[in-house]
Amino acid sequence: MAFLILITVFVGFARTYFLAGVFRAPLPNLLIHIHGVAFSSWILLLITQTLLVSVGRVNVHRRLGLFGFGLACLMVILGVLAASNSLARGFAPPGSGFDPRTFYAIPIGGMIIFATLIFFAYRARFNPAAHKRLIMIATIALLDAPTGRPPFTVITARPFFDSTFIFLFLLLLIAYDLWSTGKVHRATAWAAAFVVVVGQLRVPIGSTTAFHNMANWVQAIARGSH
Repeated sequence: MAFLILITVFVGFARTYFLAGVFRAPLPNLLIHIHGVAFSSWILLLITQTLLVSVGRVNVHRRLGLFGFGLACLMVILGVLAASNSLARGFAPPGSGFDPRTFYAIPIGGMIIFATLIFFAYRARFNPAAHKRLIMIATIALLDAPTGRPPFTVITARPFFDSTFIFLFLLLLIAYDLWSTGKVHRATAWAAAFVVVVGQLRVPIGSTTAFHNMANWVQAIARGSH
């Protein structure tokens, strides 16, 4: 699962980031570069942590986990700042049909999902079965970003198919639970349901007048800070 996520992220961001030279990639500003480094580091940390457990180095895994929790907190801050910066620039994905204020609900909702699952993963750090599932699902919830880009847009650009790959990853995890334990783990069940429900509520909430008013306020502050 961790390596599948790594491949998905690499393919989604290959053209605009990884193969464009990472630090030399033509991103809008320094904030987006820092955001890219932090989120890429999370995926590499996921691979590292998975490998450490698989070779029995749980003590190193736990020490590195404290760094991981700090990185996750930084990612939430950077995610909100990057989303607000995109809002200030009037960004919405071409062809999405969203205005920038409505689209703002998608990354903000993603950060709410990620932060919530990371909080519960930290609380369950002494319960390995729940902890690893919550970390995995928190990471899966971030996959809207890479799968919203070519070549994945062949599928995700179609109406109602935008979260297809997130659903596929969640189904893989559910299938793993059923294969390995004969039942869906409680952490998998509630966290997957949380990702799906909150994920599907983002656009309806983002389309409301109240959210647009909030986005206008954020946009004015973000533009004023330039």
